[in-house]
Amino acid sequence: MTNAERRDRGMVYIGDEQVFAEMAECKKKLKKLNGLDRWEYEQINAAAKEVIPDSENLFVVPPFYCEYGTHIRTGRNFFANYNCVLIDVAPIVIGDNCMFGPNVSVYTAGHPVHPATRNSGYEYGKGVVIGDNVWIGGSVTIVPGVRIGSDIVIGAGSVVTSDIPDMVVAAGNPCRVIRQITDQDRRYSYKRELIDDEVWKLISAGGGELFWK
Repeated sequence: MTNAERRDRGMVYIGDEQVFAEMAECKKKLKKLNGLDRWEYEQINAAAKEVIPDSENLFVVPPFYCEYGTHIRTGRNFFANYNCVLIDVAPIVIGDNCMFGPNVSVYTAGHPVHPATRNSGYEYGKGVVIGDNVWIGGSVTIVPGVRIGSDIVIGAGSVVTSDIPDMVVAAGNPCRVIRQITDQDRRYSYKRELIDDEVWKLISAGGGELFWK
């Protein structure tokens, strides 16, 4: 069994010539993406699609970083702000209508705890799954093996070390559920600030259009 096969089966593996060649292909695509000016929206969309081919209507604000790109799957309308880091040794699966704030990091790579074993160079990957309609605030870190449900807000600066259920606001280090999201939240924007009538009519009628569609 090759090290790439071991990696893809979630087993311990070591980076060899084949593994580094796969990462090099991704880095070539990232160089193109990250070299674009931030206002070149159409070119950014096309370059991001080359990095993450298993995606639909994604938009990232460069710089963006990942290991392979081919181990990432995003649903419809994924947005990642500046300095997103997706270490996709194992699969990272992201649902529909998800937004990442600046400096969000998702890690799937892990290393043995014991230093003698760790120094051998062997590592492993454990996948991360994120559901639909998730807003992850700035500077959030998500560690290997975590499952995040749907309809969730993760507060800025959180470190997500365990699974998070559906329809909650969660935050902290380690990240914990703060409260449920209910229909009472529907018309609020910042804290308890009501959305004005003009925009609320548009939202209620299904208005609004993502510019990168």
